Amino acid sequence: MQNLTTFLRYHADRRPEASAILYGEARITYRDLLDRVLRLAGWMHGEGVGEGTIVALVMKNSPAFLELAFAVSHLGAVLLPVNYRLAAEEVGYIVDHSGADLVFVDEELIAAVGTVAVRAIPVTTAMQADMRTLAGRDTLPVPAARRQPEDLFRLMYTSGTTDRPKGVTHDYANIYWKCMDHVVDLAVTRDDCLCVVGPLYHVGAFDLPGLTVLWMGGTLTIIRDFSPEAVLRTIERHRVTGIWMAPVMTNGVLACPDRERWDVSSLRWCIAGGDRTPESRIREFTEAFPGARYIDAYGLTETCSGDTTMEAGMELAKIGSVGRPLAHVEIEIRDDTGAALPSGTEGEICLRGAKITKGYWKDPERTAASFWPSNWFRSGDVGYLDADGFLYLTDRKKDLIISGGENIASSEVERVIYELPQVSEAAVVARPDPQWGERPVAVVVLKHGTTLDHLTLQAHCRAHLAGFKVPRELHLVDALPRNPSGKVLKRVLRDRFKPAPQAKPQRSKP
Repeated sequence: MQNLTTFLRYHADRRPEASAILYGEARITYRDLLDRVLRLAGWMHGEGVGEGTIVALVMKNSPAFLELAFAVSHLGAVLLPVNYRLAAEEVGYIVDHSGADLVFVDEELIAAVGTVAVRAIPVTTAMQADMRTLAGRDTLPVPAARRQPEDLFRLMYTSGTTDRPKGVTHDYANIYWKCMDHVVDLAVTRDDCLCVVGPLYHVGAFDLPGLTVLWMGGTLTIIRDFSPEAVLRTIERHRVTGIWMAPVMTNGVLACPDRERWDVSSLRWCIAGGDRTPESRIREFTEAFPGARYIDAYGLTETCSGDTTMEAGMELAKIGSVGRPLAHVEIEIRDDTGAALPSGTEGEICLRGAKITKGYWKDPERTAASFWPSNWFRSGDVGYLDADGFLYLTDRKKDLIISGGENIASSEVERVIYELPQVSEAAVVARPDPQWGERPVAVVVLKHGTTLDHLTLQAHCRAHLAGFKVPRELHLVDALPRNPSGKVLKRVLRDRFKPAPQAKPQRSKP
């Protein structure tokens, strides 16, 4: 039996009163969580959900998100978490392409689902705290569907290099091997309390290592909406031992003006997500959290996240690195022909292991293009391994922009910009941003005799894209730089529009 309620029942039988989830003033024990999940699964079964049904969640963080994830698994259905920050048009595409049969959506996010062609069930505030409000406390449980390692557990749509997101498939083997690797690497035990502040639709919150902590019988304390004060208050109140945060979150916590008022001595580690970490941030974090490791890491949606992590004590010795591979992950650097490259040589980062996806949903062509022989997954990222096996990231082959931990495909934004009648050519590139890590910048060639301003561009993009994908700047140029074959040289554009270095302050002589 592979479904998630297998280990949930194990802990409910042996430690029924242990805390599984903390949310606001609520404490949900393992016995209570199992009861909620089984009754919800019983209700969903009566609504026609069963093996192979695809159930989408457009929801913020709450106990309901996890109750639904476990209930979906119990029934042998397939989980489809959707980024609630996407525009309705984008959500509609994902729901349609995936073949989802049902959508649960937070009441406050109803507009995000637009007019999807499947049944949408609003999740009220009361349901967010306890889905038995929907299912009823007298609903009879149903037997668990037997799942095998190769059975599909989840679909996750991620930005790629094409104009539409692609559906990553995760089977049960991916999920359980992921949990095992994170237990080994992070030394997770039943005594751990993880602060879940990243969005649960994201692998950083659900997988690195959210599900792992429940797998081991630990506790998740869930924050619905991020604020630096909420993070610090939660660490003190619940004696949090671990947390995953996107760079923008880490920056916010470190910039909190009165952070010293909270006792954060319980924190053992913080996993970084989204981009390479500057040395200044590591030093600042160490000063603010002297008892905790700052773990720079590398991972992908395709790999359930967390493929490399930085080892304790090596943060500054290997500054710029994202660490070494986990126990059951292999990494090689390869050239464009698929040949392995020696240490110190830049090339495409390729990964192999049991927690890595088998491919993309309904997309055999992109699946085939994403793997070298012998199941080596092509990440599309460029980097190198040093002589000690530490991985360094140097570029993004796929031209992804990572803003606040969220992936933005430049071509996805370009597709929308090209819909403007004034636009002859367009390219979207990343520009470094101290708060978000990166921000999207549009570089546009206009058709003769037309005009375009930044406000018009933003209004158009905002109507079709999530807010974090809307270009923060517009640069009008006469032509885009191209190589002899006609490919736009985005590296040239990134260099041209990157911020000028700030002059160091000069000290006056005495």
